[in-house]
Amino acid sequence: MNATMISTLRKTIVTLVLAAAPLLFAVAQESPAELTLSLEEAVDYAISYNKSLKNARLEVERSRRSIWESIAQGLPQLDGALDYMTYFNYELAFSFGPGEDVSFTEEQLMEAMNTTLSQPQFQGVTPQDILAHQAGNFYDAQLQSMLPPSTILMSDQSTAKLQVSQLIFSGQYFVGIQTAKLAREISEQNLEFNELNIKESVINSYYLVLITEESLAILRQNLGNMEETLDQTRTMYQTGMAEKTDVDQIRVTVSQLENSMRSLERNLELNYNMLRFQLGLEAGEPVNLIDDLESLFLKVEPESVLAMPFSVENNVSFQIMKTQEEINKKLMSLEQWNFAPTLAGFYTYNAKILTTGFDMNPNHLAGFTLSVPIFSSGMRKARVDQARIDYDMARISRDILEDQLALQEKQFRYNLQSALENYFTQQENVEVAQSVYDSYRMKYEQGMASSLDLTQANSNYLDAESNYLTAMMEVMNARLQLDKLMNNL
Repeated sequence: MNATMISTLRKTIVTLVLAAAPLLFAVAQESPAELTLSLEEAVDYAISYNKSLKNARLEVERSRRSIWESIAQGLPQLDGALDYMTYFNYELAFSFGPGEDVSFTEEQLMEAMNTTLSQPQFQGVTPQDILAHQAGNFYDAQLQSMLPPSTILMSDQSTAKLQVSQLIFSGQYFVGIQTAKLAREISEQNLEFNELNIKESVINSYYLVLITEESLAILRQNLGNMEETLDQTRTMYQTGMAEKTDVDQIRVTVSQLENSMRSLERNLELNYNMLRFQLGLEAGEPVNLIDDLESLFLKVEPESVLAMPFSVENNVSFQIMKTQEEINKKLMSLEQWNFAPTLAGFYTYNAKILTTGFDMNPNHLAGFTLSVPIFSSGMRKARVDQARIDYDMARISRDILEDQLALQEKQFRYNLQSALENYFTQQENVEVAQSVYDSYRMKYEQGMASSLDLTQANSNYLDAESNYLTAMMEVMNARLQLDKLMNNL
């Protein structure tokens, strides 16, 4: 290769590197950074980014807006309107004719005349004066009827209206505001309840990931030991110190351990994805848990929580039920106020943009509206009775929940005590199983035990380790349930 070709190749390589550099930088920028979390940090992260909690917070915000909606109904309301109407140049005709002929008897006319003349204000008026006045009215009406009818052109009409209304008195209005405030309170309690559930789920998933990782580490170590034993058995078989069935039996055990390890690795990824979901992360995002199982178990301190007193008033579910009871009470009061009157005032200003020649609407209007319920055939009373029944049911439900929580508290304490006793038993059991397995392995290497004894001891050891980790998980979950019940998470 000459110098010219080498120089050309170098220029090509430099050009390709420069062209690819932005792409490589973009890929590096897009790769997500690993999220490193302790248990406490994981709980705080979930509280901030869990999607279900975002909905719960929006529900609280919506309830706050509904309070102002209830308050605004009793504040001044200003409405405007602009209307336009055409009569298609309709002409309204009217005349002042004599009307229908009315005939009276002579006795009726004389009686009316005498009654009129007897009045003090008609002193000095003679019957001739009345007859002359009557004749003048008659001939005036006849002349009016001879004239053509008068007309008014109905031209287009347009009015701009501005109306102000104000609620002056309504019992339902004040009860409605109190009910809206209680609705906000119950939405805040629901948010707290959802946060407790998310905390419990995150802690439980965090524990489960650590338990699975610990199980996987034990399985890997055991697999390494069995692979080493398999190599030794093959060597012994080749020298005639072991049989082929020994090799096959240990080889099958190794294969089973490999299958178990692959299954456990898949479960570990599933548990990680469950934790990611609760944290509000996408599946597959890198997460590193820095707390270890042993240190978290020491922080559980199950003996301390067993001596902790329980107050049902601190339980979030009980608080929600009490608030619901108050809401039902307000709803009953709301129905009772349906029997009371409602008073409202209004003022209207009409700005006449276009008007007809015959317009009798004033520019200013003001008034009051008093609405008084009188008779509804028992409908309002039936609604009050239903609301009272709902209130009674809410009180009974609160009492039932109080009894259930008292039973749960005792049950959770029993569960924790039983889990703790089982943990100490399994801790001792795993130590014994480890000692038995080590003994059989040493005897097997010395030819004093069979491969069946070794695989059985290994199986017992793995079962003991699994039972030990399960017992540890039960203790932590029992403490978690008790903390949630007492609202101590």
